[in-house]
Amino acid sequence: MIFNAEEIQRILPHRAPFLLVDAVLELEPGKRVVALKNVREEEPYFAGHFPGHPVMPGVLIVEAIAQAGGFMLMKEVKDRDAKLMYFAGIEEARFRRPVRPGEQLRLEVEMVYWRNNICKMAGKALVAGQVVAEATVMCKLVDR
Repeated sequence: MIFNAEEIQRILPHRAPFLLVDAVLELEPGKRVVALKNVREEEPYFAGHFPGHPVMPGVLIVEAIAQAGGFMLMKEVKDRDAKLMYFAGIEEARFRRPVRPGEQLRLEVEMVYWRNNICKMAGKALVAGQVVAEATVMCKLVDR
């Protein structure tokens, strides 16, 4: 692990219960990031999604991909305390199988492009080496 949760919070503005990146394992600045999300049984969304059959919502898996990519991007922004990265779009989202409490997501995100404060990243989420979701996400860097 090269960045733990405390170090991630110095870069990303997200906080519990919405911080969806627990560790960063690999980072190639501006190119690629590999991060982890531990899917815990006590996560608040499991109470209603779905009672007796808990499944991590697909939109939160895509958000975890975006946050991992956002870490890669914001790490390079010198005045990041004055900036936010907003979600601008999702393309080609696919969900292969449900993610359940106790599993660990490996988030692999690659930069497609970053121009004029707009970026596009291709990401996938894996559990035990199996792709469970993938999506292309777009973000925009804005002033706070």
